[in-house]
Amino acid sequence: MLYLVIPVFNRRAYTRACLLSLREQTCPEFRVIVVDDGSTDGTAQMLTDEFGEVEVVTGDGSLFWTAGVNAGIRRALVHGATRLLTLNNDVLVPPDFVEKMLLWANRRPEAVLGALELDAATGQPIYGGERVNWRTNTSQYLLEELPQTRRHGLHPVTYLPGRGLLIPLSVIESIGLFDEQRLPHYMADYDYTSGARQHGFPVYCNYDAVLSTYPEESGQQQTRRHRSLRGYYQHLFGIRGGGNLRNFTHFALKNCPPRYMPYYLLNGYARRLVGYFLH
Repeated sequence: MLYLVIPVFNRRAYTRACLLSLREQTCPEFRVIVVDDGSTDGTAQMLTDEFGEVEVVTGDGSLFWTAGVNAGIRRALVHGATRLLTLNNDVLVPPDFVEKMLLWANRRPEAVLGALELDAATGQPIYGGERVNWRTNTSQYLLEELPQTRRHGLHPVTYLPGRGLLIPLSVIESIGLFDEQRLPHYMADYDYTSGARQHGFPVYCNYDAVLSTYPEESGQQQTRRHRSLRGYYQHLFGIRGGGNLRNFTHFALKNCPPRYMPYYLLNGYARRLVGYFLH
């Protein structure tokens, strides 16, 4: 059985829209677990009143993304889940999303799968996976190289985001859960999928399954939109900071090949120190 795990903290309207889109799926062979990490905007009551089919795991506000996802996965495993799919609440999925993910999951049962990401406002593709060159700390973005005629099926990538990530049970049995101790919020998804690939599990972006997101509403974008010294500090050191230096260091030490480590770290630090002001 496929279990969808959705960590949430406030943003009730996004959660409602996401869950309503899941109700429209052509393939009903899944169950949903929402991890509500202490929302204060009425999310808990909405889930009770409007989504009785959804199982809710409650946190106290200290879980953040990684521990929230892990809590949902643990609950799903108790129920006998054979596949897990992590999904952010600020995501909309078309009716065939689960069907298209399971189609390829059945064909490649050991693979970790992501989805092609569209901008909810424009419908245009904005992320379709990447392949990292560890030596130069650069990425080859698939959307920039794939012509329209090849934007279908599976394409191998280095890692994947967690906002539409299908994980077979065999991966969890092999490498465990997400690293909530060292990567409590950002980069835990990239770290996990990169680690799965290093352990021999293929990692693909599934171009036949699409989801829509709101890129301007991400925490990183909002922090950069209102630049300040406090925001800069949060960017570099806060748990939700997209440029968190400690998180980047942990990710690099776990995933970058040792021979490329010195340059990868120095280049990554420089990008984070100045990137806040450039984007």
